[in-house]
Amino acid sequence: MLELPETHTLASQIQANLVGRTITQVIAAQNPHKFAWYNGDPATYPARLVGNTIQGAEAHGMFIKVQLDRATLLFSDGVNLRWHPAAGPVPAKHQLLLAFDDSTTLCATVGMYGGLQAWAKSESFENPYYTTALEKPSPLSEAFNWNHFSQLMADVKVQQLSVKAALATEQRIPGLGNGCLQDILWFARLNPHRKVNTLSAGELKGLYESIRETLLQMTQLGGRSTEKDLFGKAGGYPVELCATNAGGYCSHCGGIIIKEAYMGGSVYYCGSCQPR
Repeated sequence: MLELPETHTLASQIQANLVGRTITQVIAAQNPHKFAWYNGDPATYPARLVGNTIQGAEAHGMFIKVQLDRATLLFSDGVNLRWHPAAGPVPAKHQLLLAFDDSTTLCATVGMYGGLQAWAKSESFENPYYTTALEKPSPLSEAFNWNHFSQLMADVKVQQLSVKAALATEQRIPGLGNGCLQDILWFARLNPHRKVNTLSAGELKGLYESIRETLLQMTQLGGRSTEKDLFGKAGGYPVELCATNAGGYCSHCGGIIIKEAYMGGSVYYCGSCQPR
């Protein structure tokens, strides 16, 4: 699933490889997906996009914005993007395919859910989650400082939220989701069930530093090893806690890595390093 390290990686790869390419063909919703979200009728996408040239790409939280000369494309969490060279095979199933003037293609497929929005410059577009991602400071930016984080946590303390609920819901921190959260809490030695209002000043400061340092490292290494980039290559950050090592041993202390269902998803933690 796309989180901040992956959106930054993909946006930089699109910027480096696709800028200047002109869209010659668009196929939208060839394989219908109940949870693939388009902006209006996908049948209108060819009229919106064909003839446009890619100008650039930016990452905003869990979104990738691709700017065209006369339109905008917005991909969100759950969308898999792959760029295919002219001589390479293109997946038979996809939710959006863009063919370019050099015979390469950009293919977007949706797993569980995902947004593939497109709108022309003459059209308006509204998405509250995207607006939030634009308005709130990125954890990679200088604006995401200790004062900002302290105020954020002061607000959730009143609600008596767990650290998972505080950090991985409502996009309080743009681009941070349940996937990245696992290693962030592991480095901070905090259990996902812990209530924010039980954290000491030292634990809160350690959590802030883990958010900054872990997300920066994940991004600098091209995303997490559990996710793939524009070329289908796994990210360079070796994930400590995920489905593949559940039941295994913690690399820090040798404790058992526990997997639990919590708040509509799975959480992973070391039973020794991160006691409940």
